[in-house]
Amino acid sequence: MARSERRRFLSVAIAFMAAAAPGRAQQGKIHRIAFLSPVRRGPRDEAFANGLRELGYVEGRNLDLEMRFADGRPDRLSELVAELIRLRPDVLVVGSTIGARAAKQATTTIPIVFAGSSDPVAGGIVSNLARPGGNITGFSLAYGDGFAGKWLELLKEAAPRVSQVAVLWSSSNAAAAGYLEELRAAARALDVALQTHQAAQPQELEAALKAVGAGAAQGLIVMPSPFAASQRTKLVEFASVRRLPAVYFAESFVETGGLMSYGPSITDTYRRAAGYVDKILKGARPGDLPVEQPTRFELVLNATTARALGLAMPQSLLVRADRVIE
Repeated sequence: MARSERRRFLSVAIAFMAAAAPGRAQQGKIHRIAFLSPVRRGPRDEAFANGLRELGYVEGRNLDLEMRFADGRPDRLSELVAELIRLRPDVLVVGSTIGARAAKQATTTIPIVFAGSSDPVAGGIVSNLARPGGNITGFSLAYGDGFAGKWLELLKEAAPRVSQVAVLWSSSNAAAAGYLEELRAAARALDVALQTHQAAQPQELEAALKAVGAGAAQGLIVMPSPFAASQRTKLVEFASVRRLPAVYFAESFVETGGLMSYGPSITDTYRRAAGYVDKILKGARPGDLPVEQPTRFELVLNATTARALGLAMPQSLLVRADRVIE
């Protein structure tokens, strides 16, 4: 056999063996994952990217990660979903109930994993948590029945003299009506008067904060929504200037200077979403994967803010806190 023919034979044989070897074809495949956050770049996308890296997905080697951010503007979610779908991703990952709903309406073929829906059933994303069906599954924040009442209980524990509390909620959260009912029930039991204010866009927030400032509120509760998360700095500064003890739904508010937060770990939810992406890439059907509930609930306190407000945090709160920021 001539040298050139022998080389050609060897190259063909090597290529054939590489293709036949179990798993080798997948090593060379680049998976395109689309990711849409309802807020700006930050801990959520970092947690998701870290989750992928822990599972062996590396950008440029076997991963093409396309990220988009709605910056707390629900009106942009449908547009960004459409943009990502045009890229033909292997899996589309979306945050928030509105984002998941936009993705579900946009495609019935591309697998969807949602992260951070307060109530995916009430939000119309799935009808069954155990078997969501179709091309969608994900992770619920599952604040659960009675959870909203705990925000008021914690506020009263930290600031016992509070008798009037402003509640900031958003119509963009499908679970908000249920939260308000739970808060009202807790308020009756604790003899607290509630003032509720809706804000899902900047103009509404300005009006709501003006109303809170003009009222007699002695405390503030900020309920979950992507819009509220995007306005974190503004809300924390407002509470500080008005000297209002405030409870938030995510630790990022406390890291910014807010008094306290209680809720499921949102960053942990996004990290776990990477696991479902991995399962889908390996052949699992989204509709067969159950919607998972949070595994971590965290109470985070800011001791510096408490001192600035003249509050002596009770030991009962300090011992239960998962983290105390000094």
